[in-house]
Amino acid sequence: MNMPMPNPGGRDVLRVAVVTETYPPEVNGVARTAGLMVEALCERGHEVQLVRPRQRDEPDPPMDEGPEQKLVPGMPIPFYRHLQMGFTQPGLLQADWSVWRPDIVHVVTEGPLGWAATSTARRLGIPTCSDFHTNFHSYSRHYGMGVFAGIVSRYLRFLHNRTGCTLVPTAEMRVSLEAAGYERVEVVGRGVDTLLFSPARRSDRLRSAWGCRGGETVALYVGRIAPEKNLALFIRAALAMRAEDPSVRVVLVGDGPQSAELRARHPDFVFAGMRTGADLAEHYASADTFLFPSTTETFGNVTLEAMASGLAVVAYDYAAARQYLRHQASGMLAPTHDGAAFVAMAERLAKQPELVSRLRVEARRTAETVSWCRTFDDLERVLRNVIRAHRAGTEAVPEESVHVET
Repeated sequence: MNMPMPNPGGRDVLRVAVVTETYPPEVNGVARTAGLMVEALCERGHEVQLVRPRQRDEPDPPMDEGPEQKLVPGMPIPFYRHLQMGFTQPGLLQADWSVWRPDIVHVVTEGPLGWAATSTARRLGIPTCSDFHTNFHSYSRHYGMGVFAGIVSRYLRFLHNRTGCTLVPTAEMRVSLEAAGYERVEVVGRGVDTLLFSPARRSDRLRSAWGCRGGETVALYVGRIAPEKNLALFIRAALAMRAEDPSVRVVLVGDGPQSAELRARHPDFVFAGMRTGADLAEHYASADTFLFPSTTETFGNVTLEAMASGLAVVAYDYAAARQYLRHQASGMLAPTHDGAAFVAMAERLAKQPELVSRLRVEARRTAETVSWCRTFDDLERVLRNVIRAHRAGTEAVPEESVHVET
């Protein structure tokens, strides 16, 4: 096994193979988090190999920029077509990692590529770590495939328990997974870029394009326009705000399978489509309130982005909202699955502009304390702990009787 080499910054250099089935420029929370993780590991001097599916019409990546990349074939997930499943030829990862041997394999997603990576690492005696990012077992219920939810749950638990550690973004999620039989669960939180997402990006030009002529309240949603995001409740809440104040503007940022239907039903709403980078940050900052009704998040990066942008947030009391918002101080927290309470809190914001102003200030102040740097310090610590535990006596982990490399 190759040993880490010291670098001038005082940290040992690690060889990390990052395996993910979604990655920028794909637009979703998992891709963004994976991209920031790879960028941070490279900036800290570690050797990173990125294994991922080739995106549509994507050329080979430049050899002299960023981490080494291994592109494999992919196909859309049947009920979640903006994400791909990755596939690799049998023995390809084993041949590659026998030459360039990672100190650890970090599996971001749990599809066929993630399974192949964990299987290969076990055969080669390489420690592994995995991320739990997406509640696919919950998502299946929103796509008429609830009958498969139990099968998906068992598969996810089995895959994660094959790895040396499963990373989750909140202590709440760790408790939930441990209760479901997951082993060796560690919390590594998330951060937010408070320079990118900032109230300073508020745009009068953009607000004017939304039909604002002055101090109208803008109610915003950012995310996938899809069944698992509970957008029927967003619409109920937004319409309730309008009933209190007819000048309220409603803006949705994102795309997905429900976009066409919702555009047809609500032609007076603004559907801004997919936005990224500074353009996305400008859309956040130009709103006033952020209504996030989803109940299927493992974290919800958009909550922190809205807070950093200085918005008054209404969200259910779990995931990022529970971790970072204080009810009626820096946001509004509705009991999870209590749609009536969620709507009532949105109505209250429409009636009390002074409350909106106070929540916006406190939300930004809270977001300024949430650092990606600390997150990646924690990630490094966990990766090193998994490597140390593996070298201390778990290299000889018996492989299951069934070997699968898809």
